[in-house]
Amino acid sequence: MENLPPSFLIAVLVILVLVSAFFSGSETAMMALNRYRLKHLASQENTSARRVLALLKRPDRLIGLILVGNNFANNLAASLATLLAIQILGPSHVGLAASVATVVLTLVLLVFAEVTPKTVAALHPERIAFPASLLLAPLMKLLSPVVSTVNFVTNNLLKLFGIDVTNVTDDHLSSEELRSLVHESGSLIPPRRQKMLLRILDLEKHSVEDIMISRSEVVGVDLEDDMGHIVNQLRTSVHTRLPVFRGDLNDVVGILHLRNTARFLLQDDLTHETLEEIAREPYFIPEGTALHTQLFNFQHEKRRIGMVVDEYGDVLGIVTLEDILEEIVGEFTTNFAETSSQGIPKDEQGYFLIDGTASLREINRNLEWELPVDGPKTVNGLIIEHLQAIPDANICLETGGYLFEIIQVADNRIKKVKVKPLNGSSNLSRESDLNG
Repeated sequence: MENLPPSFLIAVLVILVLVSAFFSGSETAMMALNRYRLKHLASQENTSARRVLALLKRPDRLIGLILVGNNFANNLAASLATLLAIQILGPSHVGLAASVATVVLTLVLLVFAEVTPKTVAALHPERIAFPASLLLAPLMKLLSPVVSTVNFVTNNLLKLFGIDVTNVTDDHLSSEELRSLVHESGSLIPPRRQKMLLRILDLEKHSVEDIMISRSEVVGVDLEDDMGHIVNQLRTSVHTRLPVFRGDLNDVVGILHLRNTARFLLQDDLTHETLEEIAREPYFIPEGTALHTQLFNFQHEKRRIGMVVDEYGDVLGIVTLEDILEEIVGEFTTNFAETSSQGIPKDEQGYFLIDGTASLREINRNLEWELPVDGPKTVNGLIIEHLQAIPDANICLETGGYLFEIIQVADNRIKKVKVKPLNGSSNLSRESDLNG
């Protein structure tokens, strides 16, 4: 080899640097690939994606192949560079030639075979990994004996430290990781769809009590009322399904679909007994049931409405399938924020007139507020918890960065309040009597 012309050695060195750059870039590109996108492309019959996915099934073998090729190219390049330096500087300067060759080749490999290809591969992993797999796949078969020998030694060495390289599990995402992916999707997923996906993930964080219609607000048919009143109620009802009970909601008989009463109303022959017969048996939901669980329960039971009960069997309220779906897609009908200028007017001072039974979560979602929701579910409950008593009217208080002014109290409940968010610190005391 000492008689090889310098031009030939330089040409071989250039080739070896390119080979080293190929293996270095391939390693970075393979490890930087988005595995979920790769699996998606493979499911779409993308040949390159399938080939790369097959290589990545055993990353220890892939890394072994790349390192064998990379080290072979680098070591051979070091030997040839030393030989070239000796030919240029002369046999009497072997030590100097080796030093010069080491420094120069290190710089060349660092710039052209390491930093540059790895940077490009990290920025564009698919553009590098997919073409590289065309060479890596046959090389894996060709160098299988060498790679297997290297892996056998390294794998047994790793076992001494309790690491089993053959135990490669599939990548799984937790709900929080999936939430981060949705947030980072940017313009790839429209904002409205992002919100829907995030709300689906939020279903497991909330229970039926968070969205139920409280018992005091439930509209139903009382079989103890006279038939004329019931018929008028059915004809003017804005709901398609109503609970049927005797005297008290705890004594519920069933759920009545108004469609089943149409022919009786036309013939004016509807009776209490008929109502009880055509009502479907009630469906009960234990308190604390997660929304995502209840959504599947509704589907399994072929139901659209259920009665939420506590551990003693007392009815707390009702939940409908529509309520859960609205948690995902938003309001089907009236939008809270859109009606704020009519049903919930906003005065010149920035106050919103809100019903005491309004859900805190609905207010937060539609008005983009941050009222505390980890305790009480309604405005009435939030104020009573803060005051530790049922207040009189004309009480003003601040909690959670919002100013509440109680307007109307009746039947041991807060009926109406005026609320506005406070910007910055408030000069008001935590609680004050507006009359005092």
